[in-house]
Amino acid sequence: MSIFLVLFFMGLVQGLTEFLPVSSSGHLVLISKLFNMEESLFLSILLHVATLFSIVVVFWRDIWELIRHPFSKKTVMLMVATIPTCLIVLVLMPIIKSSFGGALLPFCFLISALLLFATEFLTKKKTTHELNYKTAFIMGIAQGFAVFPGISRSGTTICAGILAGGDKKESAKFSFLMSIPIIILSMVMEIYEICQGSVTINYPVIAIIASFLVAFLSGIFAIKFMMKLTEKGNLKWFSLYLLIIGIVTFFII
Repeated sequence: MSIFLVLFFMGLVQGLTEFLPVSSSGHLVLISKLFNMEESLFLSILLHVATLFSIVVVFWRDIWELIRHPFSKKTVMLMVATIPTCLIVLVLMPIIKSSFGGALLPFCFLISALLLFATEFLTKKKTTHELNYKTAFIMGIAQGFAVFPGISRSGTTICAGILAGGDKKESAKFSFLMSIPIIILSMVMEIYEICQGSVTINYPVIAIIASFLVAFLSGIFAIKFMMKLTEKGNLKWFSLYLLIIGIVTFFII
């Protein structure tokens, strides 16, 4: 397969799986193994920027309100969610880095499948409430453990919010908003790593642009699709998909 098609496909996968509950990092690790591609921090940053723009486009009104009211309840809740995420990532950093080799990928896919299934099964008749600081903190803890490839960030945080009693639609929206500081922080870390060595970009410019655009556009679609799907509470098909891909990954990695 040509490098153009590979990057196009990676952009599509990143845009969709960043916001669908199936783990973007897990799928990108899997694709890298299938096509025998070396890890590219430049490409990782590029795709992160693309999906960050997707969030900004869809939730620009909410983001603007957060900027206008930096001490509002929702802004503080984002801080409450981000702190445990950062602490967990710092503590587990050595294990997280090694996990990108793919050894834990099948197990992480299966963990995500089990979490989605359990959430739908356990919350069918559960009463819900508006998101509060406790729910935000729980979602932040969930986000910290979801940095492992194969464990879906969006799926884990949305499930955590719903299991904590949060409204489904609000849990999904908050999950996407709380990804903004984490995406930015991960980009800063990747840029720092690039600055420690020489940067080589071996991809054609047209392929890079295509990968960015398809990640951006598919990201917008995935966010809107996931918002509607979460409200209906139908996550079992993603659970089945993760179960299948988890089993298949055992024979690939």
